[in-house]
Order: sequence, then structure tokens, then C-alpha cells
Amino acid sequence: MASGGRRNRSGPGASETSGRSDRRGYSLTALPAEGYDSDVPAFPLPTRLVSRWEYEDKRRFQVYDEDATASVKDRELDLWAWLWTTPQACAWSMPSESWRLHTIAMYVRTFVVCEGSDATAADKGSLHRFADQIGMTTAGLAEMGWKVAVDETAVKREEKAPEEPKVQPERRLRAVNAQQ
Repeated sequence: MASGGRRNRSGPGASETSGRSDRRGYSLTALPAEGYDSDVPAFPLPTRLVSRWEYEDKRRFQVYDEDATASVKDRELDLWAWLWTTPQACAWSMPSESWRLHTIAMYVRTFVVCEGSDATAADKGSLHRFADQIGMTTAGLAEMGWKVAVDETAVKREEKAPEEPKVQPERRLRAVNAQQ
């Protein structure tokens, strides 16, 4: 068993604003907040065949469920397409990250499994690990050295937005009899 040395997520993480990180030349790769808008690669995994249990003469057996298989495939493709609109997809699209496509696809498949009522705790644990590996969590982004850039255009747009005039609540005046 190894002892000592750096371990994933042990101790405080590196910070872009610290002097030590500055001396080391540590910086995060900024991913555009507006996301990825280029071609979506083909889903690399084969279709997941879904079956259902049937009974006959007190015997239980599985039968291929064509409708459920089509439904699962559609959901996987929808989720795959959505993932490729995120800022992380800009990093995944780089040639140096092409090896990550199957991990992203396994995240999609596990996500769809976890949406079902028969998902196990192990499935949900796997989903979180896949999310970290592809940068879909805050910790995963930091671990990869990525950050989502601030959308400066949106910030400027909000600064220039005209303020609505503040409406003063109606004041109630009442006569006070000073002679009481």
C-alpha cells in the first residue's frame, strides 16, 4: 500500500487566487458559459435491450420489450444531445479529450437507468462517479482544471437594463383631533 503523496481531493484544493498557485503557474481552463454549439458526435454505445418478466406454467422468463427498448434509446439520445450543449462539451470536443466519449456515454446510460424505479444504490453511486469524471459536478470541474467562464455580455446587458421606477406605497393620512 502506498503511503504519502498527493491523493485525489485530500486537503484544500488549489486556488487560482492564491500566491502558491500563482508561483506554480496554476490556472483553470475557462469554458464558455454559452456552451457548445457545434456538431454532436454519434452516441458510441450499442442500443440497450430492455426485457420484461413473463410467467407461463409457474415458470418465469424474460422477453424482449421492443417498446421499452425504443423508449430508453430515445431518452439516451435526448440526454446525449443535451449534454453536448453544456460548457463541458467544449472541452470534450478537443482532440485530446476524445478518449472520454465512452465515459460520457456511460454517464448517459447510467443516468437513464437511475431515472427508473429499479435503480440500485450502486447505480446511483456510479452516476456520481461518472459525473465527476466528465466534469458535470463542481468537484469534477475543479479536478479537471476547468471553470465555466462568466458570461460578460450578459453581465453588461443587465447593467444597461433600465431600472423600473420604484412605486411608493400609498400613504394614509388621518386627521388627528388635537383637543382630545
